[in-house]
Formats: sequence, C-alpha cells, structure tokens
Amino acid sequence: MLPALTGVVITLCAVVAGLAVGYRVAGIGVPVAALAVLAVVTPAAVRRHRPTARRRLGFYTPEELAELDTQGLALAVSRMLRRDGWRVLQPRGTEDRVRVRARNGHGHRLEVAFRPVAEPLPDEDTPSRSGRPGGPAPPLRLVVHRGAFTRRDVQWARRQGGVRLIDGSCLRHWAHGTPLNELGDSSWSPYEPSS
Repeated sequence: MLPALTGVVITLCAVVAGLAVGYRVAGIGVPVAALAVLAVVTPAAVRRHRPTARRRLGFYTPEELAELDTQGLALAVSRMLRRDGWRVLQPRGTEDRVRVRARNGHGHRLEVAFRPVAEPLPDEDTPSRSGRPGGPAPPLRLVVHRGAFTRRDVQWARRQGGVRLIDGSCLRHWAHGTPLNELGDSSWSPYEPSS
C-alpha cells in the first residue's frame, strides 16, 4: 500500500512541476493544453476500464457470462460470492474438477460445483453427505449451470438435501446484483442448512 501511495504522490508532484515549468517557459497555453488533453483522455480511459472494474466487483452481463469457460465461470462465481460477503477459499491442489469453496462470517461453508452441458450432476450416484457427530455441519452445495436443469436434476437435488441448483436464469440475476440468498427458492438459504 505504501509503495503505491508513494508512487502516486511522486507522479502527481512531477506533473505539477512539469506544468509549472511549462507555464514559465511558454505561458498559459501549456496548462490549458494539458487540461484539454485530460478532458479527452479521462472519459475514454473510464469507458475502457469500466467493464473490467465492474467484473472485478462481481457484476456480469448475460453476454459476458455466455462467453466464459468453466474456469472463467468459477472466477465469476468467486467474485459474486465475495460481493455477497463470502470469503472464497483457495482451491485444493488435488481436485480434478473445478470447484469453488467459500465461508461466510457466521462460519457456514459453501461448495460450488459447475455443470457443463450434457454431464451428470456432481456426485449423482453417491449418498448425501452428513456431518460427523459433534463436528461441523456439511457444506451447503451449489451446482451452477448456464442452461436449464431437468426434472431429474431437481429430484436429485431434493434427495441430497443442502443442494441448490443455480440455472442460467438465476445465474443472470445473481450476476446482475441480486444477492445469493434472495435468488429463486425462498425455502433455501445459504445461511441456514436446508433439511
């Protein structure tokens, strides 16, 4: 933080010193020309970097979501979780699938899996996980898919318990700014385990 602040202060001092020297040498034309250039360059720079800054804050357009591969979608979901107050954990090095793990301020854990088109749901054939007696509760699970889930997928999620399916419509609302706990099914909350 301190080196960046020092760099900004030095740069601003150099610009002011340059304008002062230019004013002494060439008159009022140098500061006026500098202001004119600044008036043209600043809006162009803001327009150019606005989508990048918006995405870093966890806001995506439907077109941007459609262009993402699974890794990009995982990054987008990580940013959206941070925007909603979750702390995203580093991925485990042994995972063979892309997953995002997060924890909120209340100690709740969340695990996000991503479903590409035409693949079975993660862990579809395994029984639901249960927490160890006296141990932490199992993580809440999200399955994110840009398309639509089938009736079979919805039945699988209900049998598992603690699983929330985020289809393309919910994903677009979430990316637009709707908090995760306000999406779709009001019976499921990322803050309280579902039964």
